[in-house]
Amino acid sequence: MNVLPASSLIDVAGDMDQRNLLPYDGYACLIDDTASAFTWPEIATCLAETVPWRVEVAQLFGRKMPVPRMTAWFGDADYAYSGIHHRAAPLPPVIQRLRERAESLSGARYNSVLLNLYRDGADSVGWHSDNEAGLGDCPTIASLSLGATRRFQFRHRTARETITLELREGCWLIMAGDTQRCWVHQVPKTTAPVGHRINLTFRRMIEAH
Repeated sequence: MNVLPASSLIDVAGDMDQRNLLPYDGYACLIDDTASAFTWPEIATCLAETVPWRVEVAQLFGRKMPVPRMTAWFGDADYAYSGIHHRAAPLPPVIQRLRERAESLSGARYNSVLLNLYRDGADSVGWHSDNEAGLGDCPTIASLSLGATRRFQFRHRTARETITLELREGCWLIMAGDTQRCWVHQVPKTTAPVGHRINLTFRRMIEAH
């Protein structure tokens, strides 16, 4: 297992020519954005207090179960997965600013964002990939971490190789190419004391043909 600590993050501003963290079958890079003009703790507090967070109930393996985190969705289109249906909603001004930053860093265009609020170490997201039909074949996704540092893992679908990252506040994870087709990822539970973490994943939803 490869472990990449937070100290390995790259401090850049808009350059996508970064070290690929994946050994093959995809592209992922970490961008430390703590030197930018954004005041991340203030933005995290604003999102925690103003976003209409909900605990969703997912349909998994024929069973209904509450999702172990809180979520929200903003964008031009509806978003459905695992029996959950998010309705389209306009981006609030603070999230619009973050979308512009995501586009600047990744070189991609986004029209939607999924937000996750991890309240403590018991909140998590299991192994999955962002490969819904509405995202297209090889989506570029920009994921921003705010608040507490949490562990994030990639696992290759066939080789089973695992890569572990520590995602801290002000860190962007850019995923592109074959990443969603060839790798799955998760934020595992932890028994260590940990505060709130907010994650925003910017995507471009496309119309079905």
